[in-house]
Amino acid sequence: MVTALYRRYRPETFADLIGQSQVTEPLMTALRTNRVNHAYLFSGPRGCGKTTSARILARCLNCAEGPTDTPCGVCPSCIELARDGGGSLDVVEIDAASHNGVDDARDIRERAIFAPARDRYKIFILDEAHMVTPQGFNALLKIVEEPPEHVKFIFATTEPEKVIGTIRSRTHHYPFRLVPPGPMLEYVQQMCDTEKMQVAPGVLPLVVRAGGGSPRDTLSLLDQLMAGSDGASIEYERAVALLGYTSAALLDEAVDAIGARDAASAFDAVDRVIQTGQDPRRFVEDLLERMRDLIIVDATSAAGAAAVLRGVPQDELDRMATQAAQFGPAELSRTADILNAALTEMSGATSPRLHLELMIARALIPATDDSTRGALARVERLERRIGVAGGAGEFDGAGAGAGAGAAGSGVSAGAARVSAGAGAGAAAGAAAPKPVETSASARIEPA
Repeated sequence: MVTALYRRYRPETFADLIGQSQVTEPLMTALRTNRVNHAYLFSGPRGCGKTTSARILARCLNCAEGPTDTPCGVCPSCIELARDGGGSLDVVEIDAASHNGVDDARDIRERAIFAPARDRYKIFILDEAHMVTPQGFNALLKIVEEPPEHVKFIFATTEPEKVIGTIRSRTHHYPFRLVPPGPMLEYVQQMCDTEKMQVAPGVLPLVVRAGGGSPRDTLSLLDQLMAGSDGASIEYERAVALLGYTSAALLDEAVDAIGARDAASAFDAVDRVIQTGQDPRRFVEDLLERMRDLIIVDATSAAGAAAVLRGVPQDELDRMATQAAQFGPAELSRTADILNAALTEMSGATSPRLHLELMIARALIPATDDSTRGALARVERLERRIGVAGGAGEFDGAGAGAGAGAAGSGVSAGAARVSAGAGAGAAAGAAAPKPVETSASARIEPA
């Protein structure tokens, strides 16, 4: 039977922990300067290293060469508290979810009186400490406030606000955080290299995203993909299906269709989402994520986009740049707002397909949006049609020439290219006593 990946690579020193420098550095300093407190409270999201850090701290305190911030790993205490160890008699790990009453607190008090069997300290680790009842905490209060010299307490919880204030005030509180995508991506890549597992491009960013910043959740998902892979490689299609995300090909098709105002292709993409049994809400979330990526690509340079969108292959970044050019900043922002509103509307919806199709219709037709953002989107669309960049480009003179000819200018409608601003206005002014409207929008069908 294979041990789970997150257990096989559980950190054994503070240096091995990722993304928790706000916790590890102060603790290592306290160990080096011999300023270790008698009680600690570790709080934070699940799977981010609270219980592991409690075990590492116990290892540092009871190491034969300690207290030290770098346990030796060879003394009896270090071996017993290693990832494959059987546990130490002087380190008592208690599941507070099932041992949370007054009787359990009394038992801890009675055991704390006795000296350690072998090591320097008797350490009590209370996991899921928020499950302890107020009566249980009150029964522990005196021993936590004034413990014997040989006793240390470490409370680990995901809900520190449920730990009564009188206990919290007697501990050093260290908040753990979710790990950012950058360090997490490097970490899972390192795991794959260690396991000699080949991973298709685009898989690891999906794993990191699905893990939500929790190292344990991320490694569990990676372990699941490894277990279900054929040979020594993880395929992109299998990872997408298992993790429940929308494939990049379908997202590209939907984005290209919206950008090109191709209603047939856009509604066909929606139909495939429904027919293949995908979660419509997940499709909208993934589409919104893609719009966010396009906004970043449109607003930054190529190097800047690559730095923000870590793990995205260069060919995909190039494809995103092409897609972003189809929209423009205002249109990208408007489409993202439509998708975000659709997510709210789809909560508890009885007809997800209807909401999807209405969302696509609103995204395809800027005229349905009478806000300032919708007007900007329509202006951008007109500028792209006539080739005007920033409202001051050049365009083919057919429309302006025809207008000038109607005013009696004598200038041919097929005249050479003229400027959208000064050229057309000057030609019209020279030929007629009255100013002639040369707005490009007057000659082009509304968006």
